[in-house]
Amino acid sequence: MTIAGFDPSGDAGIIADIRTIEALGCTAVAAITSITFQNTRVYAGALHQNAPSVRAQVEAIATEHEIAALKIGMLPTAEIVREVARLIQEFHLPKPVIDPVMESTSGGKLMDDGAYELLVTELLPRSCVITPNIPEAEKFAGLNILDEDSMRQAVARIRELGARAVLIKGGHLKQESGVKRQKPEEEKRQAVDVLDDEGEVTVFRDDWIDARNVRGTGCMLSSAIACGLARGEALKSAVATAKQFVTRTIHNSQFKIKTTRL
Repeated sequence: MTIAGFDPSGDAGIIADIRTIEALGCTAVAAITSITFQNTRVYAGALHQNAPSVRAQVEAIATEHEIAALKIGMLPTAEIVREVARLIQEFHLPKPVIDPVMESTSGGKLMDDGAYELLVTELLPRSCVITPNIPEAEKFAGLNILDEDSMRQAVARIRELGARAVLIKGGHLKQESGVKRQKPEEEKRQAVDVLDDEGEVTVFRDDWIDARNVRGTGCMLSSAIACGLARGEALKSAVATAKQFVTRTIHNSQFKIKTTRL
């Protein structure tokens, strides 16, 4: 199940979640928390759902289906965060993979301050893993993230807030920040993600892909992790498999963009 916002462009949000879940051989069910008005360039606003609307959607699913894994994306208001926490407890839903969506790529604020506070207190302790990008992780951890060392500090701090596991996605690290490389002769920029699973830290390194035309990678990654967990994979394995899926998707998207322009 994915509980997330709707992006009419289809690049991110619940459409990207469902596309990912189905591509990985799982069956998707969904509850919408907000209908946003945006495309790849402009965010024009949103119509947020209320707690009864979110509850009715989840109840309709949870009373009929056994939920194997849960991914949570955009939670725009404190009312919705509180209701989702209640629903997880009431219906004994799996510990969620939380993608803490705070701002859209096109510049819109997607989470109220009150919703953020409740996310920390009510949902982090109930989560399986939380997957912030660099700006989101900086907010949670209260520090500037410039390199792999500060990513390691940040995952530890976020776990202290109550999360069992934290995966910080390094895609927003500035190239000039000097992410440490394993070998001095390496010239390619690397994408570095850091996972802290109950104190066990794993660093994932991949070649950087300049994917300027690709949105929704965080939605895809968190949904793919949930699919791995649904299949019974351990978290570390689920993250590795999810990253491979996202990398393939980015490569395919870049190819489609190039061929479209011919």
